[in-house]
Amino acid sequence: VPVSEDASVGTVVALLSVSDRDSGANGRVRCWVWPALPFGLEATFAGSYSLVLREALDRERVSEYEVEVRAEDGGAPALRASRGLRVPVSDVNDN
Repeated sequence: VPVSEDASVGTVVALLSVSDRDSGANGRVRCWVWPALPFGLEATFAGSYSLVLREALDRERVSEYEVEVRAEDGGAPALRASRGLRVPVSDVNDN
């Protein structure tokens, strides 16, 4: 789903869910998004995150973002996973 270039900072772009079958510290999952800007991840409740807009968008400068959500559990050794997301930016001021 495209995000409008006039979307406000703090707009939720996507909802994500992560899980780990382990218990205790091994089952705790840490998530982040790369590259970080213009997006960030906010934990909403256990295992759920919101991908949010951290800075203003300009479609004339960047028409689409490719971001990667990365997750790592608390095990030793830690297990890691990632998933790519494509975020197109829609233009609001074309004539």
